[in-house]
Amino acid sequence: MTRPGGPVKARGRRKAGVRPVSDPLVLIPARLAATRLPNKPLADIAGEPMIVHVWRRAVEAGIGPVVVATDTDAIAQAVVAAGGLAVMTRADHPSGSDRLAEALERLDPDGRHDVVVNVQGDLPTIDPAAIGAAVAPLADRTVDIATLCAEITRAEEADDPNVVKLVGHPVGPRRLRALYFTRARAPWGEGPLFHHIGLYAYRRTALARFMALPPGTLETREKLEQLRALEAGMRIDAVVVDDLPLGVDTPADLERARAVMAGRSLT
Repeated sequence: MTRPGGPVKARGRRKAGVRPVSDPLVLIPARLAATRLPNKPLADIAGEPMIVHVWRRAVEAGIGPVVVATDTDAIAQAVVAAGGLAVMTRADHPSGSDRLAEALERLDPDGRHDVVVNVQGDLPTIDPAAIGAAVAPLADRTVDIATLCAEITRAEEADDPNVVKLVGHPVGPRRLRALYFTRARAPWGEGPLFHHIGLYAYRRTALARFMALPPGTLETREKLEQLRALEAGMRIDAVVVDDLPLGVDTPADLERARAVMAGRSLT
């Protein structure tokens, strides 16, 4: 496992022809405390723990070093056994963002990495190219945080409060500036609806500012942490991607993920 302090080193090479707009560090917060799917990060998918699949997808993105941040020895050991890096964090963090901030300071106290990418540990089917795409909006210095979204194609998702919608306006090809996030169906009227994908690329200064903010009124009401940033006037841009990764939150989701990964192993 990585030791606290000092910069981490990337495993593998950057993709040929890809010139980074920054020096990102990819962090994957993971803990065992999920109630709907106990021990979720260690759930077996195609012979490996789910957290290892997420780590592999992040490494394949080729944008920088990848580290799993956890409070559980078993998670860290699973990642290290697969050849990855893990850092231990406190067990009392109220959110993944808090765990992210602690891991960042432990791994890179000198601030050599100016961007941190937060990949959720329950996205085993995510396209590595989508992880890489999330960093691109930060080439615009007015953007504080970048994220991903995909057009909703299943009618039942439009009114599902578990599907977070991103409301934004186009600022470029396949790129939106986020105006709001909501669990309700929005916006009204004709046109596409966008499913927010909970992967974030933070400018390091923006993450520090975000972590210093108190919870916002809309954040508390919608139970969506990203609204804290919008309420404070921070800019969030989203890249529109075609592939909506499967978030694993329930036993049914886990079976779907197993089927997807089994299909990929046969191709």
